[in-house]
Amino acid sequence: MTAVMIQGTGSNVGKSMLVAGLCRATRRRGLNVAPFKPQNMSNNAAVTADGGEIGRAQALQARACGLAPLVDMNPVLLKPETDVGAQVIVQGKRLTSARAREYSGLKPQLMGAVLESFGRLRDAHDLVIVEGAGSPAEVNLRRNDIANMGFARAAGVPVVLCGDIDRGGVIAQMVGTQAVLDPEDAAMVRGFMINKFRGDPRLFDDGYALIARRTGWRGFGVLPWFAEAWKLPAEDALDVDAPRREGGLHVVCLCLSRIANFDDLDPLAQEPGVRLTMLGPGRAIPGDADLVILPGTKSTRGDLAFLRAQGWDIDLAAHHRRGGHILGICGGYQMLGSTIADPEGLEGAPGSDPGLGLLRIDTVMHPQKRLAETRAVHVASGLGFAGYEIHMGQSDGPDRARPFAHIGETPEGAVSSDGRVQGSYLHGMFCDDGFRAGFLARFGVVSKAGYDAGVDAALDALADHLETHLDMDALLATAG
Repeated sequence: MTAVMIQGTGSNVGKSMLVAGLCRATRRRGLNVAPFKPQNMSNNAAVTADGGEIGRAQALQARACGLAPLVDMNPVLLKPETDVGAQVIVQGKRLTSARAREYSGLKPQLMGAVLESFGRLRDAHDLVIVEGAGSPAEVNLRRNDIANMGFARAAGVPVVLCGDIDRGGVIAQMVGTQAVLDPEDAAMVRGFMINKFRGDPRLFDDGYALIARRTGWRGFGVLPWFAEAWKLPAEDALDVDAPRREGGLHVVCLCLSRIANFDDLDPLAQEPGVRLTMLGPGRAIPGDADLVILPGTKSTRGDLAFLRAQGWDIDLAAHHRRGGHILGICGGYQMLGSTIADPEGLEGAPGSDPGLGLLRIDTVMHPQKRLAETRAVHVASGLGFAGYEIHMGQSDGPDRARPFAHIGETPEGAVSSDGRVQGSYLHGMFCDDGFRAGFLARFGVVSKAGYDAGVDAALDALADHLETHLDMDALLATAG
C-alpha cells in the first residue's frame, strides 16, 4: 500500500491543513506525493490544469506537492446551492443538481469514478495522502459512503484519525468514534493524532495515554497550535482570519450565505496597509469603509435576496453616495447590474430579479459553465495579471463599454461612468503581486506582501511543525 488517509473526529478539525503539511513534508523527503479527497463539499473551487474544477483545498495540497491541480485529486465536489441541495461535480464536470436524499442514491455509481481517479494517482506517484470529509462517526451516512470508511475499505487505505483539542472533549471524540464504528471500519484505523493544542502538551499526557489504552490505537503525536495557519487559504469562509489592524484602507467583504471562492480576499488580508472586515449577516456596512467587495456566490439570485434581507442594498447605495468604491467579483459582479435572469432554473426557480442597479449590465444564466485559467490586462492601470473564471451566465450592457480588463482583445467586466463601481468575472486577481500593488496604489496604499512566496513559506513552516511534533516515520510506515 502506498497511501494513507487522514480522517477527523468532526468537521473543521484541521484535516485539510494537515494533509497540505504532510504533502509538503513528504515531498521534502524526496517522495513523489499527490493529494486526494474522494468527496468534498465546498463552494471554494479551483480551475484545474485539465480543464475541470476541484475543491480549492486540494489545489493548495497539490501546490504543497509541487504539482498542478488535476480533477483526479477531488473526483466528487458538492457545491451547495440551497440548504438541502447542491451541484454535483464529477471528475471536474457538472453532473447534476441534487437534493440530499437524491444524492444519497447517486453515491453507489460515484464510487466507480472515485476509485478510478484514486487508481490513476496511486499508479503515478510514490505516495497518495487522502483526506476524509466530516467524520466517520456519522454512522447514519455510512451506507454507500464514498468519503470516509466506505472509500478506505474499498481502496484498502489505512486511516489515521485526527481530533481537535481546541474545541474541547477530544478524549470523548476519539473513544466515542471507535465505539460507534463498525468493527471492520474501526480495524482500518492505525492510529490517532491530536491537533490544535495550546499550552504545555505534557499536561495532556494522561489523556493521550487513556485514548491509546481505550482504543488500542497508537498515537502519532500532539500538534501545538500552528500560528501561521491564517496565511494559508481557508477551506471555510468562517475560518478567514484577517489580522486585526487599526487604520489603513478599510476593505469590507460581504459574507453571502453561499459565498464562493472567498480566498480572493486572502492576499488583501496579508497587506499591512489594509484592514479587512469579513462582514457577517445582521451587521451594517461600516461608514468608514473605503472599498466594499461583493464576492462570488454559488446562488446569485438567492444571495441577492439574502443581501437585501440584511439591508446591505441600502448600505451600498449610501456608501456609493459618500464617494465609496465597490468591486463585484463573479456572482457579486452579476448582482451589481440591472437584472439577473435564470430562465432555465439553473440556480433555483426559473425567473428574473432586479439587480442592485449600480452597473448598467444585464445577466442571463446559461447551463454552459465557463472554466478557464487566463491572463488579463487591467484597463485602469495597464498591469497584467493571472486569474481564472468559474461561472455560469453572461453579462452585457452599456457599462461593458468601459471594461475592467482585457483578455487578449476581448473586453472583460464593466466599470461605472464615475469609475467607482467595478465588476469582473476574474477570480484570483489579487494573488498577483504586481496587480495588487497597482490596485492598492490607487488608494494610496503601498503593497508590502509577496503573496505566493508567503504561502510557500507557510507550507514549509507547516511541514517543519509536523516533522517536529509528529512521529512522521511511524505515520508514513502505515502507508507502506
